[in-house]
Amino acid sequence: MTTDGPPGPEPEEQRAARRAREKYGERHMWMWLAYFLFGIHFIAFVMIYAVTHAPSK
Repeated sequence: MTTDGPPGPEPEEQRAARRAREKYGERHMWMWLAYFLFGIHFIAFVMIYAVTHAPSK
């Protein structure tokens, strides 16, 4: 297999498009993480409430 060497520098429009995709993906990752952590804490608070307000025997 032969190669013509390392790829040259990207044109500016390709570089800008790649940066936009990376920024979009990074934003989605942070939003997913925020929803995930909010969900875990919400479930934990509901469970704490249920345990502390459960009728005792």
